[in-house]
Amino acid sequence: MIYMDNAATTIKKPDAVYDAVLDAMKHCGNSGRGTSDASLDASRKIYEARMCLTEFFGGEDADRLVFTANSTEALNIAIHGLFEPGEHVITTQLEHNSVLRPLYMQRERGVCVDIVPCSDEGIKKGVICSRDIEAAIRPDTKAIVCTHASNLTGNVVDIKSIGQIARKHDLLFIVDASQTAGALPINVKDMNIDVLCFTGHKGLMGPQGTGGLYVGERADIKPVKSGGTGVLSFLESQPTELPTRLEAGTLNGPGIAGLLAGVKAIEEIGVDNIYAKEHMLMKAFLKKIKTIPGIRIYGDFDMLPDNGRHCAIVSVNIADMDSAEVSDILMNEYGIATRSGIHCAPLMHKFFGTQNQGMVRFSFSYYNTVDEINEAAEALMQIAALR
Repeated sequence: MIYMDNAATTIKKPDAVYDAVLDAMKHCGNSGRGTSDASLDASRKIYEARMCLTEFFGGEDADRLVFTANSTEALNIAIHGLFEPGEHVITTQLEHNSVLRPLYMQRERGVCVDIVPCSDEGIKKGVICSRDIEAAIRPDTKAIVCTHASNLTGNVVDIKSIGQIARKHDLLFIVDASQTAGALPINVKDMNIDVLCFTGHKGLMGPQGTGGLYVGERADIKPVKSGGTGVLSFLESQPTELPTRLEAGTLNGPGIAGLLAGVKAIEEIGVDNIYAKEHMLMKAFLKKIKTIPGIRIYGDFDMLPDNGRHCAIVSVNIADMDSAEVSDILMNEYGIATRSGIHCAPLMHKFFGTQNQGMVRFSFSYYNTVDEINEAAEALMQIAALR
């Protein structure tokens, strides 16, 4: 199988990730629940992962690195734990449902939510202008919630610019880094990010069931769940100190061990080197498919190869073929795994007018090859010729 659905989850991981998960399952106990060697081993491994990820994202306090099951849980913790009725929140049309649905729930509670539309000056490419975000700020605005990159088009948002806007207006800045953590440099301090939400199973090359959020000192997040923490057990309420304030229940020790191994492998390879290879693969694919009759390519690729910031995602349609049909042909006849449909990004499909057709998304990783790119492009050419 040629796997090109890395924006959903990476399958190919460094061997150290598989080894770390298995070793933890064999030897690690329950972190913070006892003084046995197994329990202490788990605690040490989880603390090492906190330290590693904090440094990786430019944070300063490992206690502010909170583990979750994925970025969806991290975003729910942030969105449900920060806002009160009467407050105003700004988000964008690029967002995934992991941002939109929690915000819609908050809107039902009385939080006012404004969604900044794509600003393409008449050209439908799905980009967000930071000036439009600043124009949406009101006296009662509390926060900006924004993705770092669209999971549908790969368009990268200038979060450093938006972070500066947020700080200038004394707003909280919450970033969904699901598509960029491990693929693009992220520094929470330099980018004025108050809450960074990330998942482990994509660019960080970790297992599914891992993720987290880095909580800056300006963000006071109320717990959205409570329970066992292994400390302060006589308290009737959740402890106030991070990370236990937001980590009720047993953590995914084997998963976190694998995530740690993934991040270490990324540091060894280098984020810039990973981006350079993924970017090269994406450009090679674009070059081969852009002349296919009936092809429609979605997103803003005009900046390439100049300033070059774009996730390794290319979403397409072939004439009026249903995206699911194209994706099924790619898998069943060519052994190429892609993702079809709406990709949990309904507002972007409304923007492009593809609510019924969906899109076929190709997403590349560091472990894809040029030969695989060529095979995928040739498959698209053949499908288009036979439609």
